[in-house]
Amino acid sequence: MAKTLSQTKDIPTYIKDPKLVHERRRQIVDASVQLFIAKGFHRTTTREIARATGISIGLLYEYVRSKEDVLYLVCDAIHAEVEQGVAEALRKASGGRDVLAAMIREYFFVCHRMSDHILLIYQETKTLPLHWQKKVLENEIRLTDIFVNALKGLVSSGELSRMNKDSIELIAHNIVVLGHMWTFRRWYLSSRYTIEDYIQIQTDFILGKSMGGNNV
Repeated sequence: MAKTLSQTKDIPTYIKDPKLVHERRRQIVDASVQLFIAKGFHRTTTREIARATGISIGLLYEYVRSKEDVLYLVCDAIHAEVEQGVAEALRKASGGRDVLAAMIREYFFVCHRMSDHILLIYQETKTLPLHWQKKVLENEIRLTDIFVNALKGLVSSGELSRMNKDSIELIAHNIVVLGHMWTFRRWYLSSRYTIEDYIQIQTDFILGKSMGGNNV
């Protein structure tokens, strides 16, 4: 089951309704991202976050304890959405090459939808306490492992060419970084390609390499 923001045990809440916690935290995250981008993380106050979310400052503190909590939840929201999208892609895919292509497609679309969130995390992760910086990196590895496990399964079934562990991990990291590239270079890429074009070209490239082809 894909994780929701209510299942983030690092940030406790007294609210008992998991659905409400997830919805409210997502509202806080989305409002905060725009504020952090416009004003900067350090110049944004929790009172401004509450106002942008449409709740009182007191209610805000029922869901988060600090701006650092909010920044961590931004990261958590990205990974939760990726996990949900990839799980749905796996459920729908017919098998073989289609599985990996569907996973890549869903992941790239998440990167497209959450470009501001991803860019913010890369810019501000250093702001988090050290133990949360570690958790952000652990989440990144967990996301990459989704693709590692999919690639291992396809290699084991003979639907992808034989690859050693290092090659599988490197391809998985390539997939994750290519998704992020749409965020970092969107100022240029979006003027030359639609997201559909980008997904198709990158998927052909990844599958060509994974299946032993010569696509470059």
